[in-house]
Amino acid sequence: MAPDAPDGDRLPNSGFDLSENVIDSAALSAEFLDQRAGACVSFEGRVRDKNEGKAVAELEYESYSRLALREGEQVIAEAIERFGILRARCIHRLGTLKLGEVAVWVGVLSRHREEGFAACRYIIDEVKSRVPIWKKEHYREGDSSWVGGQ
Repeated sequence: MAPDAPDGDRLPNSGFDLSENVIDSAALSAEFLDQRAGACVSFEGRVRDKNEGKAVAELEYESYSRLALREGEQVIAEAIERFGILRARCIHRLGTLKLGEVAVWVGVLSRHREEGFAACRYIIDEVKSRVPIWKKEHYREGDSSWVGGQ
């Protein structure tokens, strides 16, 4: 069990990261232990096989890393402040991802489920809208296109 942090203190390993390595959701979830927490909420965004009627073969993610890390940290700080959660972490993949791989993982530790779910939703929505990460879809037909992102 993780040590009990003083009330109001952010637990270690909150934050936003970019990674070119496979995201191990089980290992990340195992880090979210605290005796004060009644809820651990997580979200995995995975590479799916179709988008807007086109068969997807793989995805490629690029980022302006310095700005992405700064903005991602801001999103995490906002979620902690706004929802009063104990801990939050988000990791987004960069590079080429195959079907089924985890592209983004969000974890939230909170006293109650309501703020945990709200904070998790806030984090993924804000990361998708504000953090400079771009996605290129490679299609089975051989073509590709940049989609979404800011």
